[in-house]
Amino acid sequence: MASKHPVGAAGQQGPQVRSDCWIEVEPRQSGGLDISLQSKVAGMYGQSIEGLVGEGCRVMGLDHARVTVVDQGALPFVLAARLEAAVRRSGHEPAAPFLLPAADHCGYASRPGRLRRSRLYLPGNEPKFYPNAGLHGPDGVILDLEDSVAPGEKDAARCLVRNALRAVNFYGSERMVRINQGERGLDDLDWIIPHNVHLVLIPKVEDPGQVTAVDERIRAIASATGRGEPVLLMPIIESALGAWKAYEIAASCERVAALAIGLEDYTADIGTQRTAMGAESFWARCQVVNGAKAAGVQPIDTVFSDVSDTEGLIASCVEAKGLGFVGKGCIHPRQIAEVHRAFAPDEVEIAKATRIVLAFEEAEAKGLGVVSLGSKMIDAPVVKRAQTTVAMAREVGLLGDDWRDSREED
Repeated sequence: MASKHPVGAAGQQGPQVRSDCWIEVEPRQSGGLDISLQSKVAGMYGQSIEGLVGEGCRVMGLDHARVTVVDQGALPFVLAARLEAAVRRSGHEPAAPFLLPAADHCGYASRPGRLRRSRLYLPGNEPKFYPNAGLHGPDGVILDLEDSVAPGEKDAARCLVRNALRAVNFYGSERMVRINQGERGLDDLDWIIPHNVHLVLIPKVEDPGQVTAVDERIRAIASATGRGEPVLLMPIIESALGAWKAYEIAASCERVAALAIGLEDYTADIGTQRTAMGAESFWARCQVVNGAKAAGVQPIDTVFSDVSDTEGLIASCVEAKGLGFVGKGCIHPRQIAEVHRAFAPDEVEIAKATRIVLAFEEAEAKGLGVVSLGSKMIDAPVVKRAQTTVAMAREVGLLGDDWRDSREED
């Protein structure tokens, strides 16, 4: 017999599922909460899981319901997200979202000029990738609500990403979220801005107005929720029109910290195939680098999609660095270390930079208006580049705090 009540379900089940759960909710008119749990860890954690589900139903104002939970090792933030998504899909509008207390390790801040050599994409509706992502040391983790999430799972991914921002330890990585396009993307912001996201990636940007619309919505949410920490922005250029307007987009808002390029969509837009040589995207990549640099923000290269091709990844990073990019997207943790090595200054670069910086500091101390290294005059842009190289080498541990003493001894 068909159920007389609407039923909502969320999550994943099956023998291959791990770190997730499947929850089905059937609201009722009476009878209290009837919670049925299937879990391999029911003997140890069954009471805790049932308690969490019961608490969540009460918080959301659902006093009478049949709730079925099939658990495959889901952490509490995942159980809470799946429960809330199932309740919403059942037609019951929660009296309040089911939010577990925010963890202390989620409270750190970011800054516009921090290192963004690597950013690791995590599919927004796949919680199994979340807990260990920060252990691989990416500069940033991207909780993705856009391309990696099926249209029918966008609502569930919002719950999961919001809860992850409150619960998961990413070990100092910048906490990024890629929102959807258009109005759906603006609605995504309601779910993440109050919960310590550091940076929002805006996909397929073709006009500065898209960036300012996101910024205005963020400011409104922050004002309404009492968030004081600014949220940074990273527009992604993924079309011919976007590449044409790269500078306007990069300069559209003071919150823009970086400008990225996505080549899969870009090559499709211009009607060609993406190749290893990259001749078809050379102009667009240069546009993004120059647009970003002119606006004073970081240019970030696209992902390298062949996870098994380490040599190809290294070559792609070397090329990107040569063009002026400061970072690259990663789709697998094994790419992170290679990306970091490629974008770090090498020994020759560091040695040259330290000599220039020391020569500049000596000239400055003597009140000289001209900096020279041997018989060669050093221009201000060269000094600035050397200072940037030294700062990066120090930040990644290639130079110690006593580097001046050691260089002077040499």
